[in-house]
Amino acid sequence: MLEILLPVLALAAFLASLLTWRHAPPFGGLWKVALAAGEFGHWLALFPLGLALLAAAATGGWPRLATITLAAAAGAFLLRPAFLAARMAGKLPGGLRQAFGHDHCLGKPAFDPLRLYWPVRPARGAVRTETFARANGEELRLDHYPASQPHGARAPCLVVVHGGGWDGGGRAQLAGWNHRWAARGYAVAAISYRLAPRHRWPAPREDTLAALAWLKAHAARLGLDPRRFVLVGRSAGGQIATAVAYGADDPAIVGVVSFYAPQDMPFAWSVSREDDALNSVKLMRQYLGGPPDTPERRALYASASAQAMIGAAPPPTLLLHGRPDPLVWHRHSERMAARLREAGARHFHLELPWATHGFDCNLDGPGGQLADYAIDSFLLAVAHPRPTGD
Repeated sequence: MLEILLPVLALAAFLASLLTWRHAPPFGGLWKVALAAGEFGHWLALFPLGLALLAAAATGGWPRLATITLAAAAGAFLLRPAFLAARMAGKLPGGLRQAFGHDHCLGKPAFDPLRLYWPVRPARGAVRTETFARANGEELRLDHYPASQPHGARAPCLVVVHGGGWDGGGRAQLAGWNHRWAARGYAVAAISYRLAPRHRWPAPREDTLAALAWLKAHAARLGLDPRRFVLVGRSAGGQIATAVAYGADDPAIVGVVSFYAPQDMPFAWSVSREDDALNSVKLMRQYLGGPPDTPERRALYASASAQAMIGAAPPPTLLLHGRPDPLVWHRHSERMAARLREAGARHFHLELPWATHGFDCNLDGPGGQLADYAIDSFLLAVAHPRPTGD
């Protein structure tokens, strides 16, 4: 039995490990397997190692050779993200320094292999839910994570816009990430917004602006600085965050961080397909009402596209994206970075060659660590808070 089972299991591990190198097929939720392989591969590599040891001890002939060969290849691919992260870490500080012109020293490496197995766990502080608006009968809320700052200090505020394809998700996504930045001296406001298909764009923009106005009005009570906001968005939330930041013309928005998000909505429509992993044609129709084939919808698409609003002085921007992302094509961030470069705008594009959608779910995984360092450096450059540890 083992002579058949072990090679089959080794083959399955090998095929899964290939997703750290190739795009996941657009069916069956295989991008989630790619996510596990990319950001938890350093743990998953123990499985093929165990198979190889068992095959060496309990089998012989071709089953032993096949199992050991496939297991070795699987282990190498599963450890690939960690090796790539270590290699990228050496160039990341210099790239960020060149992009944002700061000389802050973070006092930590961009990537630490030990954190893969012994992650940083800051203490979780209090979270208070507040109602910031009522729109069309809906009560909109935000979760406020107070900054761990000395008494009386006003903290910069990270306004987090959740992902979920514009028709799902919620402000509780990655709460551990919010706690981490609160422990470092930033106030965090994770906001809700009205969802498609019941509510189309520009409803999310209106709700994000309402949250900003409410935070400014209550800044003294919340202990935050009303002149220093950084918008942070993931996926659909990244589109909302950049579109709001670029279109608001608000000097209080001192920066924007966008994870794996579309930035040019006409381009997003042009590459959408009904048979992709998200049925993106359906999502776009729900969100924007259809293709950009009428003057009204073309204007709507433009107002939802940060790339179309790059002016003389857009907010400093940090783009983070995985190259084999099967849900939002990495070309979205590449094209945005190219336009920002043409405009001479302050920006940095961190592209991870192994990472898929949602790579930051493991805060101390290979992608999570590089993103953490990039964001920390970015915030020190644009928001100028008091540097603190975890």
